[in-house]
Amino acid sequence: MKTYLGIDIGGTAVKLGLVTEDGQVLKRAETSVSFDNYQTPILDTVRKAAAQMLAECRAEGYEPAGVGVSATGQIDSSQGVVAGTCGSLPGWPGAPIRAALEADLGLPVTVANDANCMILGEAWVGAAKGCTDVLGVTIGTGLGGGVITGGRLLEGARGLGGELGHMRIHAAHGEPCTCGAVGCWERHASTSALVRRAVKMDPALDSGRAIFAAAQQGNAAVQQLLDDWIGEIAEGLAGLVHLFNPQLILIGGGVSSQQELLIEPLARQVKAGVMPAFAQGLEIRPAALANDAGLVGAVRYFLDSKH
Repeated sequence: MKTYLGIDIGGTAVKLGLVTEDGQVLKRAETSVSFDNYQTPILDTVRKAAAQMLAECRAEGYEPAGVGVSATGQIDSSQGVVAGTCGSLPGWPGAPIRAALEADLGLPVTVANDANCMILGEAWVGAAKGCTDVLGVTIGTGLGGGVITGGRLLEGARGLGGELGHMRIHAAHGEPCTCGAVGCWERHASTSALVRRAVKMDPALDSGRAIFAAAQQGNAAVQQLLDDWIGEIAEGLAGLVHLFNPQLILIGGGVSSQQELLIEPLARQVKAGVMPAFAQGLEIRPAALANDAGLVGAVRYFLDSKH
């Protein structure tokens, strides 16, 4: 059976895996990319980790046929470079990921955005298997997303499509965003946005975990805060449902494990907020692949682009 290297580059760590042609992960590794506060460029760390992973795979008798990379930021997948970021990742914009890894590893490489890879992985072997029209939204520090429509990943002209977190949902009176605009969806609907509001109420509510625990214990003020935040997520999703008419919306990120406090009320609010025909048959559920989604989806992207 053919195998491939999957590499998932995030803002704090790079995850690597040996992935089979049917989406199984045989071997995993992880390395911090922020260990010295980015004094070492992220791409240097990734190159070293990838070369080590490939050497280990070969020592164990595997010969990967190619490399799929999932990466944070705006990824020009036609060139395999980082076209831009909205955050503070020093030296990341302009990083020539594909050229560097092809030179190092002597294998063909594809590069795509991490949220796009998440949805591809889920549609291949995860919670969206068998679906042709899916919205994927990852809720965390920011808010990332990917769209599969008619069985194909929506990429746009340069591979930059599906940047869902930067839809303007409060353009008139919203919060300033790191991208330079005002009222972007992620400034109001990410886990960071929830935490920013919660710590004003109580400094101890400094993580999603703490906030959900307080709501679970019946703290009415926190439950109201959660409800308002879920309303912000639902607002963006309702617009996207009218655009893409998906069968399924998948929610990723650490908070997606909160079935009762997040997934169920979110599903109710989204269905109530769209025109009735769009709500028919629409499902909202958590993503299934967790930390493997990006690297598995990166291999799926590689396979699709080579066919």
